[in-house]
Amino acid sequence: MEHGRVNPDMRLRAQGLAAAEIHYNLSEAALVEAAVRAGEARLGLGGAVHVRTGRHTGRSPRDKFIVRAPATENTVWWENNGAMTAEGFARLREDMFAHAASRSLHVQDLYAGADPALRLDVRMISELAWHALFVRHLLRRPPAAELASFAPEFTLLNLPSFKADPARHGCRSETVIAFDFDAKLVLIAGTEYAGENKKAVFTLLNYLLPAQGVMPMHCSANHAPGNPVDTAIFFGLSGTGKTTLSADPSRVLIGDDEHGWSDRGIFNFEGGCYAKTINLSAEAEPGIHATTHRFGTVIENMVHDPDTLEIDFGDDSLTANTRCAYPLEAIANASTTGLAGHPKNIVMLTCDAFGVLPPIARLTPSQAMYHFLSGFTAKVAGTERGVTEPEPTFSTCFGAPFMPRRPEVYGRLLREKMSTHGASSWLVNTGWTGGAYGTGRRMPIALTRALLAAALDGTLAEGRFRKDPNFGFDVPVAVDGVEAALLDPRSTWADPAAYDAQARRLVAMFADNFAQYVPHIDDDVRAAAIS
Repeated sequence: MEHGRVNPDMRLRAQGLAAAEIHYNLSEAALVEAAVRAGEARLGLGGAVHVRTGRHTGRSPRDKFIVRAPATENTVWWENNGAMTAEGFARLREDMFAHAASRSLHVQDLYAGADPALRLDVRMISELAWHALFVRHLLRRPPAAELASFAPEFTLLNLPSFKADPARHGCRSETVIAFDFDAKLVLIAGTEYAGENKKAVFTLLNYLLPAQGVMPMHCSANHAPGNPVDTAIFFGLSGTGKTTLSADPSRVLIGDDEHGWSDRGIFNFEGGCYAKTINLSAEAEPGIHATTHRFGTVIENMVHDPDTLEIDFGDDSLTANTRCAYPLEAIANASTTGLAGHPKNIVMLTCDAFGVLPPIARLTPSQAMYHFLSGFTAKVAGTERGVTEPEPTFSTCFGAPFMPRRPEVYGRLLREKMSTHGASSWLVNTGWTGGAYGTGRRMPIALTRALLAAALDGTLAEGRFRKDPNFGFDVPVAVDGVEAALLDPRSTWADPAAYDAQARRLVAMFADNFAQYVPHIDDDVRAAAIS
């Protein structure tokens, strides 16, 4: 196997790319050393790698583009994805390749997907050593014997120091994430935020896999110990508990963010986790917390004491989107294969800051498609500038920025697979009860865990349910160990009439958002929609 410094690397030259020096498939330890030596990072406690991403502390979805070509003209959801001309992409490629020629590059050859029959072989090229370390954590590392013959299906080139020219390249700003499916190339520039690497690969899989009958999912997943057939998946936007709730120490973690559902079952796309760390505690999330003091973990935009190196988990002065990235094996109860059977339970997580939704509800397949297409959660006051009261967020398929195809493509795949394999579906609210944000209180995590446990072991489905008058789904009436009043959000409000008015407002928000999908959906889903 080749590794270390190669000058020149003929395999990259075959792609038209040259560099001053190329570091090929360096190990984690070597990448840590390179990042610190280059001044990109500082070592923290336990050998964690502390980095800052500059002005971009999150993704730049408005700067993502797909080349508009005959193959993509009728398959890409253009209302959700910016279009770039082939000529603009060619100029961007030419200029970025020229920029790379005088730089030191890091190459990582990796697999995206635990299922060998469906994985995507990806070559990641970056000018930052810590980006190479990040993506080595987040994707799957081939055995050494397979690297000599590795042939990438797609190549990603990330040059944060390159600034795009909107007039020349047909983009929006100096930052760009551009996909050319014909050239099998992704170009990323003008941002140091490492999440762009991970989500670019996810976007590729979201485009490629549906054509093979595979459902790509922005979800976490786990299964019962010793029983990979007893599988659960957890959809949810940031802040809803997707990572926390799937990292249940009593179950085996398959993955925390991205999976595929094929005819054989589910498989993790990744080989690592990218967890939010704001207000992370050792008591509530001991496994994730421990990774922040682990050698090689990438600590992104977290403030630490310059002398003791102790992390301040509550400090959001750089961003509230603080993160850590680590390989899956850092979690003690993680799956060694990344594979499992067909899901028995599908959990859709939402953080309802309006205080309307019950802590758990059972969905029919049509209702599941409705809520999947809606992808609802809420922002709360203080999380973003200008947000002074709860605001609804609808991100279709619980991940609109990563969806290159129309959402109905993914919704139909989900409904078909649910029906074929008999999966149960649950809507779980980890948000507020007893009033909206600022008046009510956050749903107790112990309550959520108890309800999830009852749903996953099958006891919840055997109980009595009532029909929710606002959304039409089934809500349990009683659950062992759970205060009955908490199951009925209206009863937790001091003023039931105020709850009713709030519920009407939320129902109207759902209806307004869902109107865009009505022309594209089947009658049964249309019937499940709120009018």
